[in-house]
Amino acid sequence: MLNRRTFIKRTATGSALFALGGFPFESFASSKPIKLTLLHTNDVHSRLEPFAMDGSKYEGQGGVAARAALIAQIRSEEEHVLLLDAGDIFQGTPYFNLYKGEPEMKAMSMMRYDAVTMGNHDFDAGVDGFANQLIHANFPVLVANYEFSGTALEGKTKPYTIIKKGGLKIGLFGLGIQLKGLVPDESYGKTIYIEPIQIARSISEKLKKQEHCDFVICLSHLGYEYNYNKVSDLILAKETEHIDLIIGGHTHTFLDEPKVIRNKKGKEVLINQVGWAGLRLGRLDFIFDDKKSSNLLQTQSVIISKQTN
Repeated sequence: MLNRRTFIKRTATGSALFALGGFPFESFASSKPIKLTLLHTNDVHSRLEPFAMDGSKYEGQGGVAARAALIAQIRSEEEHVLLLDAGDIFQGTPYFNLYKGEPEMKAMSMMRYDAVTMGNHDFDAGVDGFANQLIHANFPVLVANYEFSGTALEGKTKPYTIIKKGGLKIGLFGLGIQLKGLVPDESYGKTIYIEPIQIARSISEKLKKQEHCDFVICLSHLGYEYNYNKVSDLILAKETEHIDLIIGGHTHTFLDEPKVIRNKKGKEVLINQVGWAGLRLGRLDFIFDDKKSSNLLQTQSVIISKQTN
C-alpha cells in the first residue's frame, strides 16, 4: 500500500512520462485522449471515524473526513472522476446501531458518490431499513440480480445506469450475493435472488451493443475468490464477454493492483478490491484514445489517514 508522498510522486512521474511521450500511445495523435480517474471503496461497514491510536495494526487509518479530503483533492486535480462503492455500507460500529445508516448515507452523498451497490449487511436493518435511508442518498443504488417487487425497495434501485464523462459513455451495473443462509430470512423478506452470471451477460451486452457504452463496470458484492463452488468475481470475469472492469467487495480482499482475467472472448477484464473499513481508496486512471479504447495508465491503493490530506 502507498502513502500519500509515494502516491503523489508516482502520479507526478506518470504525468511527466505521459507529457514527454514516455507512453506508447501513438494512436492519440489524431485526437486528444480522454483521461478517466475512477475512485472506489467497498465494505466500509459504518466506519465513520479512523481507527483509534492504540497501537493496533490500523491505528489512525480510515475515517470519512480524511477520505473526503483526499477525494476533494483528486477532483481538484483531475477533470473526469467517478466515485463508486461495492456494498456493505452498513454495520460494524455503534453509529449503525444507533442511527441505522443515516450518517453513512449522508456522508457518501456529501462526498458525491456516483453509484453504489448493495451488500449483505445493507439488509441488517431489513429491506424497510435500507429503503428508509435512501432519502439521504443522492446517488443511485444499482443491483440487477435482486427482485424487490412487493417490498419497500420496489422501484428504488436500478439494475444499471449510464454516466457520461468527457464524451465517454460509461455503463455501470450492480450484482449482489446470495442472501439465503447469509442474511436472516426476515431481513431480506420477499427479495428474490437471481443467479448473477446470466443477468450479467445480458446487461453488459445491452450496455455495450444497444446503449453503445465505451466502458462497462460491474459493482459486485459477490466476493473475489472462494476455494469451493461459489460464484465470485474471478468466475464472473471468465464467464462474461462485455465487462471491462469489476469493482468488488464482500471478501475484504486487499489488492495492491487489479487482477487481470481473460473473458470468454479472450479480452482482458480488470478486477479490483480495496479491503474493508474505509482503510483504502482505490484509484484507477484510464486513458481512452480516439476510438474510445481504454488503457490503464496507473493504479493506486491509497491508505486513508490524516496524513493523506
